[in-house]
Amino acid sequence: MAAGFRPNRLSAVRGVTPQLIATATLAVETDGLGFFEFTRDAARFLAEAGAGEGAFWAYLRHTSASLVIQENADPDVQTDLVTALERLAPADASWVHDTEGPDDMPAHVKAMLNGVSLHVPVTGGKLAVGTWQGLYLAEHRAAPHRREIVLQFIGSRA
Repeated sequence: MAAGFRPNRLSAVRGVTPQLIATATLAVETDGLGFFEFTRDAARFLAEAGAGEGAFWAYLRHTSASLVIQENADPDVQTDLVTALERLAPADASWVHDTEGPDDMPAHVKAMLNGVSLHVPVTGGKLAVGTWQGLYLAEHRAAPHRREIVLQFIGSRA
């Protein structure tokens, strides 16, 4: 072994038989460009579903917004992420698709970069997210929108 090498440690493996598939739709009203946290809504969904051990999925039914897991302690992070995404896909980049306005095609690019789905392990009925992690809908359009996120849990009952 190389000097300073430390082997990784795997916790005990726990297995459960899925007993529950729960689904709900969460409507999020955005007020334009920015990040909108829905961690508490996801936790409430798991509690109402009676979730135990399993997996949580979130799927966004839109192509000009996205879902991300990001820091939820400092709002400056979301501000900087909006700035970074604007640099990656600016509205003034001479896009061919501009039928719905100059911010539409850049919004599609940003959604493609971030993705429209998330999955998070659930342990003891709780999202197994890190201390500073939150679940966010990232709105990439300047105008307010009503976005729908399909929430799903597959696993054991609490």
